[in-house]
Amino acid sequence: MKVREMSRTAVDSYLKLVRLPLGGAIRLLPGNGTGAKPAAELALDRADATVRQIIAGILGDPVLRDDAARRRAAAEERERALRLRAEARRMDDTADARLQQREEQAARQRRQANRRATAKSEEAARQRETKVQRAAEVRNERLEDSQRESERASKVVEERAARERLEALDAAAEALREREQALATRDQAADFADAAARAKADRKDD
Repeated sequence: MKVREMSRTAVDSYLKLVRLPLGGAIRLLPGNGTGAKPAAELALDRADATVRQIIAGILGDPVLRDDAARRRAAAEERERALRLRAEARRMDDTADARLQQREEQAARQRRQANRRATAKSEEAARQRETKVQRAAEVRNERLEDSQRESERASKVVEERAARERLEALDAAAEALREREQALATRDQAADFADAAARAKADRKDD
């Protein structure tokens, strides 16, 4: 019994002595929870449990065999935890990548929406400017039409007034001709009367 206890103590001391420089080297490796450092620590624990199991079989020590089994089970548990942490890290990285992708897509959509809104605003401004310009052109056309119509109306009035003046002048000239004709007829009648009177007087003198 004492021999087995001494053997177990010797094995434990030897393995701790062997692990000491290896543990120091492993601590220099990168990794926190995942990566090279925890993987190396796990490999060292599994190797420790394997050596203890081999020695327990050689010595026929059930206590050392149970200790090796517990260490192996603990190493396997840590390995599962390491896989879970690695899987969780991959899931986090995937989620981060998807989140970044969605954010980039949302940013692209916002930029596209801003460009569309800007284009619509510019198009609306161009349409308003076109409408204002067209309205101004319509007003100018209407003013020109009104001016032309006013000029035509003025010309018609002037032509009508000229015709009326010409008709008035014609009427005055006609009245003057009729008056002159009446005066001539009256003078002619007077001459006939004078001639008749002279003839009558001449007949009396005979």
